[in-house]
Amino acid sequence: MNDAVSTLIEKLEGRTPKVALVLGSGLGGLVDEVENAIHIPYGDLPGFPHSGVTGHAGKLVSGDLAGTPVIMLAGRAHYYENGNPAAMRPALEALAGTGIEKLILTNAAGSLEPEMGPGSVMLITDHINFSGTNPLFGEPTDGRFVGLTEAYDARIRAAFEAAAQATGTQLHKGVYMWFSGPSFETPAEIRMARVMGANAVGMSTVPEVILARFLGLRVAACSVITNLAAGMTGAELSHQETKDMAPVGGQRLATILKRMFADGLADG
Repeated sequence: MNDAVSTLIEKLEGRTPKVALVLGSGLGGLVDEVENAIHIPYGDLPGFPHSGVTGHAGKLVSGDLAGTPVIMLAGRAHYYENGNPAAMRPALEALAGTGIEKLILTNAAGSLEPEMGPGSVMLITDHINFSGTNPLFGEPTDGRFVGLTEAYDARIRAAFEAAAQATGTQLHKGVYMWFSGPSFETPAEIRMARVMGANAVGMSTVPEVILARFLGLRVAACSVITNLAAGMTGAELSHQETKDMAPVGGQRLATILKRMFADGLADG
């Protein structure tokens, strides 16, 4: 057992949740709705990342969300921060080591679909890795050859759709393309992404999906749409737009998540 796993097990004080969430931009407020919460700064957990992105708190929270025991990672490390696509590996290994079985990832993304505007929520059905890198570079075992045909778990996706329908919350579905960042995409790159079959673009999540599947976790992911992608409106993109719009879609996604957990839909 590595240091991160043993430290986290000790700090969880006997709790053994099976579901973990990684909270992207706009979802940080969800930690305030966790009951019986334990807050653990990343700095207290060996190997956990330091996130230098505003809006990412950098702490682990364990407790009950809508009656379901969960662990939340409030903040993530991004490839563009340090050039390490495996920056989240120690954190995900620690989660798996404590008994986590399902991982739900959230992010902020740009939309390629005019009808999926800022404030929308998109359930990711598949992804395109356009970054040119992979978090399993250098992994010495044959486990590095991870199959991604069913990277996004069909049963958890069905639970998302059922919860969205039950709450009357519109839930789009589509393919997420990972760009390395930190600069935004060009209009030409967005035209290319559309031709390749992408519905949204962003700078995170895909490395965690690959790592989670490597670790044997079941995965689902959602994007909070903060803007229409480059060239679609004529306006320049900015991180301020992300910070401004993420809470709007984040509230919609939080509504879906809480209903999903309250109904036990994520238990399948």
